[in-house]
Amino acid sequence: MKYVIIGAGAAGISAAKTIRELNSTDEIIIISSDDSVYSRCMLQNYISGERDEKRISFISDDFFIKNNIRRLNGKTVTEIDTDKRLVHFSDGCESFDKLLIATGADSIELPLIQSQSPENVLGLRHLSDAKAIRERAEDAENIVIIGAGLAGLDVAYAFINMGKKPVVVDISDSILALNLDAYASGIYKNKFEEAGCTFRLGQRVSEAEAGDSGDIRSLTLDSGEKLPCDLVIVTIGSRPAVGFLLNSGITYDDKGITVNQYLAANKEGIYAAGDVTGLSGIWPNAVKQGEVAAKNMCGIPTVYDDVFAMKNTINYFGIPSLSLGKIKPDESDVLIVRNDKNRYVKIILCDNIIVGVLLQGDIAHSGFWQYMIKNHVVVSKIDKPVYNLSFADFYGIKANGEYQWVI
Repeated sequence: MKYVIIGAGAAGISAAKTIRELNSTDEIIIISSDDSVYSRCMLQNYISGERDEKRISFISDDFFIKNNIRRLNGKTVTEIDTDKRLVHFSDGCESFDKLLIATGADSIELPLIQSQSPENVLGLRHLSDAKAIRERAEDAENIVIIGAGLAGLDVAYAFINMGKKPVVVDISDSILALNLDAYASGIYKNKFEEAGCTFRLGQRVSEAEAGDSGDIRSLTLDSGEKLPCDLVIVTIGSRPAVGFLLNSGITYDDKGITVNQYLAANKEGIYAAGDVTGLSGIWPNAVKQGEVAAKNMCGIPTVYDDVFAMKNTINYFGIPSLSLGKIKPDESDVLIVRNDKNRYVKIILCDNIIVGVLLQGDIAHSGFWQYMIKNHVVVSKIDKPVYNLSFADFYGIKANGEYQWVI
């Protein structure tokens, strides 16, 4: 059996590892457009020079040799022929018996700038993006970041560590709006501003002015303010990397490749995992999807139903935050907030079930909160403040001295 995996991210590597654990001799090939295997979470460290290319990798150098996996580096897949079972790339093709598509996602371009294709407007999804940003940033004085989500703030943080003072523009009235509430995001905003970063929130870019070279030299906001720019970073979202599927017959839409509960696409022997499915969102989900897809590729029926509650961990200026489940309460939800010197805790309950937790400062015991959200545990019978709960509150002791789960 010959297994081909397109993509060397979290989902692709997890799938390859699982296949090798289940089949010691079958052929495994990973095709990747990048020359390196890296963690996207570490790209900001690469931009600022804190980590080199090797130190942002999430697998050891000998992983491919040890597991007898053939890797085709720097190969951009251009087409999949599902009838002939062939994957075509820039300078050749590879046959397959079972195929996993784990190509991730690409940055969304700003529509206003897209048609001009200037060289000083970049996104951040791949190591090649980080390399281009790092090179351009060395001589850039006026840097504008469009998007104040995690990716945008990661880039801003990297620039601050380089001694730069970026301007961040976002249509939202707060930063990190999808991950934190106004209080928690406000803590970070103050720290960024103290470090020299400035924000233009509640605004959008209405006009882009190009210079003689074709590069963007200024951006005009809908407020009328004109921002000079040597470098523009666009981090307003991502889209699944499915361009090579155009004539493949594989079903997909704007959200990604359509898969069933076994992560199988509509073509026999073809599976998908990670951001390209629109199901991932966070690292643990991508890893789990890669594992589940691999088991199904190997003939072990496995349903993917394990959606992790974690949205993201954030750490800027030594202040960690963790958001789980729902961030904004509905009108019928119960909201519990505790804010002391070292910790901010926000808990959202619906029908006595914890559906959302936000921690800032001390984020210890996050595994407990993730378990509670994932398993819909009712907390009404516990006579103590919800924010002080732990696993100990849900265990009793049987007559024989063993612990048992008690609701």
